[in-house]
Amino acid sequence: MAPPKSKNTSLVKKQSASASGNGAKAKAPPRNAGPRSLYTPAEVQEIFRRFSVQRPEPKGELDYINPFTLLIAVVLSAQATDAGVNKATKPLFSVADTPQKMLSLGEAKVGDYIRTIGLWRNKAKNVIALSKALIDDHAGKVPEDRDELVKLPGVGRKTANVVLNVAFGQHTMAVDTHIFRIGNRIGLAPGKTPEQVEQGLLKVIPAEYMRHAHHWLILHGRYVCRARKPDCPACVIADICKSKEKTTAVPAPLVPIAPLKEAFPAEV
Repeated sequence: MAPPKSKNTSLVKKQSASASGNGAKAKAPPRNAGPRSLYTPAEVQEIFRRFSVQRPEPKGELDYINPFTLLIAVVLSAQATDAGVNKATKPLFSVADTPQKMLSLGEAKVGDYIRTIGLWRNKAKNVIALSKALIDDHAGKVPEDRDELVKLPGVGRKTANVVLNVAFGQHTMAVDTHIFRIGNRIGLAPGKTPEQVEQGLLKVIPAEYMRHAHHWLILHGRYVCRARKPDCPACVIADICKSKEKTTAVPAPLVPIAPLKEAFPAEV
């Protein structure tokens, strides 16, 4: 004769089954997952095809000589304009274009060069500490690895992604205020954080356009899809755009524009 079933055993089984069922239903999404793009793969392909026709070889607005000076320029550009950074770095880079030369200048002298840039005191400290770290840990060379870059003083994920993309041609996406706005405004890669937008863009942008996608989006956000008032009549993707803010569905003529430094000259 089989022993009677324990009430406690039955209760445990019910609770276990209930927990298992609830767990399946309430499975949390990946930590960095954001809402899905509003665009089909074909629409994303067309968006970046047009950007590539408009600016075949897009360039950033920061002046630099080599990967080291690019890294310094991007670090200095935080809460500062590119034009303002370029004015300060032109004389600085003429005397210090390597970590060794920068370290030899010293914090006070670097500060004199960048005094016109916001937060210059803290940035001067970071420039010297960063230069020393490159010499001590990387033989004076800028590492081509994000994990190593973000260990450097004053270097965050966005700065690391810019350097990896611009200096080394890696398919990274540096999400600044312009790209974060576009990702959410037009629904290309919605996200609550820059990293969510970054991951969304990396998923939807075709590989053949990733090399320049960072610059295309920044320039589009800076000069067309502006923060206060988007210039929709000047937008080459107005017919594809799904933003609720857009004022026209007629795209601007798709023609190559003048190189950046000719179309938007730096202040003198």
